[in-house]
Amino acid sequence: MARLEHNGHAVAERQFTLNFKQVSRGDVALVGGKNSSLGEMIIALSSEGIKVPPGFATTSKAYWHYIDSNDIRGKVAAILGDWQQNKLGLSKAGSAIRRLFLSGTWPKEIADEIRDAYAELSAEAGVGELSVAVRSSATAEDLPEASFAGQQETYLNITGYQHLLDACRRCYASLFTDRAISYRQGRGVDHMSTALSIGVQQMVRSDKHGAGVMFSIDTESGFDKIVLINAAWGLGENVVQGTVNPDEYQVFKPLLDQKKLSPIIQKTSGEKNIKLIYGDEATPTRSVPTSNVEAASFVLNDKEILQLARWACTIEKHYGCPMDMEWAKDGTTGQLFVVQARPETVHSRKGGIQTLKTYRVTGKGRCLVTGLSIGDSAVSGRVCALESVDDIKQFVDGSILVTSATDPDWVPVMKRAAAIITDHGGRTSHAAIVSRELGVPAIVGTGCATFILQSGRDITVSCAEGDCGYVYEGLANIESHSVDLSKLTETRAKIMLNLGDPAAAYRWWRLPIDGIGLARMEFVVTNAIQIHPMALVHFEKLSDPETQLRIARMTANYTKKSEYFVDKLSHAFAALCASVYPKPAILRLSDFKTNEYANLIGGAQFEPKEENPMLGFRGASRYYSPRYKEGFALECQAIKRLREVLGFTNAIIMVPFCRTVKEAEKVLDVMAENGLRRGEHGLQVYVMCEIPSNVVLGAQFAEFFDGFSIGSNDLTQLCLGVDRDSDELADLFDERDEAVMALIKQAIQAAHSKSRKIGICGQAPSDYPEFAKFLVDSGIDSISVSPDSFVAVKKHVIATEGGGADN
Repeated sequence: MARLEHNGHAVAERQFTLNFKQVSRGDVALVGGKNSSLGEMIIALSSEGIKVPPGFATTSKAYWHYIDSNDIRGKVAAILGDWQQNKLGLSKAGSAIRRLFLSGTWPKEIADEIRDAYAELSAEAGVGELSVAVRSSATAEDLPEASFAGQQETYLNITGYQHLLDACRRCYASLFTDRAISYRQGRGVDHMSTALSIGVQQMVRSDKHGAGVMFSIDTESGFDKIVLINAAWGLGENVVQGTVNPDEYQVFKPLLDQKKLSPIIQKTSGEKNIKLIYGDEATPTRSVPTSNVEAASFVLNDKEILQLARWACTIEKHYGCPMDMEWAKDGTTGQLFVVQARPETVHSRKGGIQTLKTYRVTGKGRCLVTGLSIGDSAVSGRVCALESVDDIKQFVDGSILVTSATDPDWVPVMKRAAAIITDHGGRTSHAAIVSRELGVPAIVGTGCATFILQSGRDITVSCAEGDCGYVYEGLANIESHSVDLSKLTETRAKIMLNLGDPAAAYRWWRLPIDGIGLARMEFVVTNAIQIHPMALVHFEKLSDPETQLRIARMTANYTKKSEYFVDKLSHAFAALCASVYPKPAILRLSDFKTNEYANLIGGAQFEPKEENPMLGFRGASRYYSPRYKEGFALECQAIKRLREVLGFTNAIIMVPFCRTVKEAEKVLDVMAENGLRRGEHGLQVYVMCEIPSNVVLGAQFAEFFDGFSIGSNDLTQLCLGVDRDSDELADLFDERDEAVMALIKQAIQAAHSKSRKIGICGQAPSDYPEFAKFLVDSGIDSISVSPDSFVAVKKHVIATEGGGADN
């Protein structure tokens, strides 16, 4: 056993306690997964700037010595034997074992070492009796194959030697909580070969600021280019337990090493209605309401978010696997700390996935509840709503569990649930972590599920539609499809995706896509922004007081109303660009029709009424018009921020419905006025090829644009003179019409004559294999389709090209 240096003097050799500086990740058998990891970070990563609070660990030898000194080893084995033979119920068995630990006395040699180690830790902090966190660290926890999340107890704000001994005794007892016994039994872990180490760590005064959890991987999709951070005010237990809806931040890892960039993809403010703070001697911690200012404010600023994300990358690189970490910010010193780190246990086990399973929900009833989706599947079933863990005997196997929040005591019933829905919690809450490990779909942080979903009601739980989970009334139809990714070989014609929902972008990262061929700005504006840009620019001139009040509430965190639009749009596009980076993401500028713009909040005041909006004031004509020029400036500002501040230079701008060559020139001039100059910083500008004039004058349009994307819907409509929304003319609307195909072929030839790329975004290639063949044979550079059509189109193109580009 190594000797510990303290204040320059050798300290007596110890058997039962070790300073964190003396242990590393190879010492799991000695001090458990949690403590060995803390020591590893202190030893190996302090030089990287990562701060870990100091502390010490009791050894597994101390645990066995405590057991044998109190003569309880045989008694524990006997009680477990009776339980395993069904002679004793789990509750009685667990309670009997815990009483053995709690009534035990500390062997003097262990107590003395804990006293000395605690005194040294206090002296280093310059106080008489230091406030510490006392954490359980089992020798079979935090392993890549199982998280054992929250199975043993943690005690915060413990001050004084006697209180420390009491907390340590309770940690030992928590090795045999009902949930821990059940979990080990289910995992085939021998109860009597598992020891418990105790970590005693200096408290970070996050009660005066905030704390949370972070993952070096997207927890739902496994997308490995994201750091996900959750944050709440006060001590971090509320985030871990899921009793608070925290802030959520997403950071793009590949751009973190570029110091001038701020690649924060998403910042979502959680409710954060309570916080955990220091209490008194009898109750060391207590929850109190947050102030209105705290609830509305982000816990971390951008600099702190980026610092934590960089630490997450450093830790992940050192351990060589995705990591699950806990952090805290000291409100006294302002310093950030990492207080725990363990391997991520869900996506790490999946390894190199060759098969992708997707779900599709049809025949949906009305939406009852929404929240954060955990997993990517969908199920239908009957609600079983439980108020507390005391009610779990009422649970019906295979039902959908609805409750306020879960903790480790809920695990036995969570295993029997078809799905889980909670009022509270974020993506790093207990409910979320355990649901992922169990492979059970869950929706957390709904805020109101226990009020709306009563037992006995039939519902459908959908986690298959992106970050947002939906609970639908009734039993919907659920289809699942599996795709063998190894068979989707590379092709000459690039196959890209049409994506407009940033929340769903990461779902498709495993598909061998060649980028995003069409991201519609109007989809983002409708769903993420909802407010007409001109209503933000001219907020003070709004004529309707109710509209003005509604916008004021939505933009409360923005001193400048227009910043709301720029911020939301840039971050939404960032998520899309991140999902395919460094492959291209073609972002189409707004193409609302006037009636659609008028439906946005505050929009009616700024939009003319037209008889035929489809052929009216839309697309390029708006960008230089006095009616919308200021709104277009916000679009440009958002894309400029996306490329130059967030760093997504793979973003390509596309101009829709550009009627004339002169109009093309006007649009580029307006963009340049707003800081977006074609060719500057590698900026490419494409144009939609959807009007016959774009085809006839294709070579001239090519002088102003870097590429084309054929919009087959509008091109068909304008070529055949058919309103695509008319039921009466539906039989005439066909992209395979000879005239339409002639225009498409001519457009491809015109683009290539000027060395410009040209693609197509439309449904026809996925619906008709012969149409995909026509496009490939005509030399199309790319085909962009919806995600559910990708595999079919990819297979069509592989077949047409004779096996793909590598053949």
